[in-house]
Amino acid sequence: MATQFKEPVNTTLNVDLSDSSVYYEDRWQEPFRRLRAQDPIHWTENGAFGNFWNVTSHKAIQHVEALPEIFSSSFEYGGITLADRVEEGTDLIMPMFIAMDRPKHTGQRRTVAPAFTPTEMKRMSEDIRRRTAELLDELPWDQPFDWVDRVSIELTTQMLALLFDFPWEDRRKLTEWSDWAGDIELVHDEASRQERLVHLYEMGAYFKKLWDAKLDAEPTPDLISMMIHSDAMREMDEFEFMGNLILLIVGGNDTTRNSMSGLAYGLHQFPDQREKLEQNPDLIQNAVQEIIRWQTPLAHMRRTATQDYDLFGKQIKKGDKLALWYISGNRDESVFEDPDTLMVDRENARRHLAFGYGIHRCVGARLAELQIMILLEEMAKRRMRVNVLAEPERVRACFVHGYRSMQVSLSKY
Repeated sequence: MATQFKEPVNTTLNVDLSDSSVYYEDRWQEPFRRLRAQDPIHWTENGAFGNFWNVTSHKAIQHVEALPEIFSSSFEYGGITLADRVEEGTDLIMPMFIAMDRPKHTGQRRTVAPAFTPTEMKRMSEDIRRRTAELLDELPWDQPFDWVDRVSIELTTQMLALLFDFPWEDRRKLTEWSDWAGDIELVHDEASRQERLVHLYEMGAYFKKLWDAKLDAEPTPDLISMMIHSDAMREMDEFEFMGNLILLIVGGNDTTRNSMSGLAYGLHQFPDQREKLEQNPDLIQNAVQEIIRWQTPLAHMRRTATQDYDLFGKQIKKGDKLALWYISGNRDESVFEDPDTLMVDRENARRHLAFGYGIHRCVGARLAELQIMILLEEMAKRRMRVNVLAEPERVRACFVHGYRSMQVSLSKY
């Protein structure tokens, strides 16, 4: 049996990939490339989020995800991000079904899954297209603007408001709460952590009013009503309710929002691919998968070992924390040819891991794909080209991989 490995095989590998500056400065590609080549399951000691294994290859990530009983997602062991609870008894525990193991995960996931079936996608597509068309028609052609705010945030926030039957005039609260909820870096600063809790309690109180208003009403196709009328979720306490709200808001916001920003940035970075897509709109469906792969809007998910396990020669100990770096698996050279290049006609783009793999694969993946596809189709109808005017401001985080702002201008092709 292989011996326990706790030291990097090469000092050049001794990099902490949980350091948020790596992503803010967009310099993560080379460190992950080195790890995949030299040590794809790599131990980090005393990183920004403590000690953990970096799982960086496509094969190893899928392997871990396929063993949910051995590699747990449960909040009881630490949940789905590298951030641990600050101190037992002092932090808010908000269980969510993505941070649960079977069987409870299964029941709660089944409750919300009907909101994302092919039938529901067909039902919602006309509304998504109408809203997307209206938004694009309001964009200026003669002056710079922030694509993240005007397009990515607005479209995803509108979608969330519809999914939750949320008051339209307050929909930007969803973006604000998503940003606070998804920022795991706040555990490093006590004042910011406390401020985060204030925002999350505000979110909980707001949604509690929406919940109470639907308690005795007839079932409707929104997520709150689905929870109320389900055996698996109707008896949730306030913290579990808040946890699942965070999951659905962050999942619905960040994945789609940052892929919509990534499509503008990525196509600008590869003008030959942009032109190929402009000349052949039939490539849009495949391009959606490639954009999601290339962007990877959530950089990692965490698992915690429930027992000792030999993972391709590395001796994982019970209680060890593992970071499944989707952002690295989606650039794995053994799976994707020339992986740093965005190729709109990439034949195996669908093999990306951006939505996860196995029982925890993103429940809203179809909706994210649909929104991005419709955005590209409506841009194509208008022969709209997005020109990025300067390097975007990126999110300073190792969990959410995205953009704060991106100045662009529009031109016709």
